[in-house]
Amino acid sequence: MTLIDFEKLVKEGIDAIPKELLKKLDNVGIVIEDNPTKEQLKKLKVRNDYSLLGLYEGVPKTKRWEYAQVLPDKITIFKNPIERMAQSEEKIKELVKNTVWHEIAHHFGMDEEKVRKSESRRK
Repeated sequence: MTLIDFEKLVKEGIDAIPKELLKKLDNVGIVIEDNPTKEQLKKLKVRNDYSLLGLYEGVPKTKRWEYAQVLPDKITIFKNPIERMAQSEEKIKELVKNTVWHEIAHHFGMDEEKVRKSESRRK
């Protein structure tokens, strides 16, 4: 899949989020990278046989006190792991949408356990 096509899927994933939540996103950028860096994998203690599809880096809204003059939080969607995991373009689209939701939930302060519970209710 081309980067342009993948970017369109990420935009669709963002657009699928309810507008009231999108309005509450604060100081966060969403980017696409081919793969996570070695440093990201090491920091997260990700095993080699595990695929990291997305990553939220920043200060969740629930933990922001005296939050000023800081760089934006960053949500990264990793193209190659998503493509490797998917069996079709439709599955890529679904994984991108779910990954965008997952990482935005972290921005709103949900830990991994809460995000996964929320995801299971959404399906």
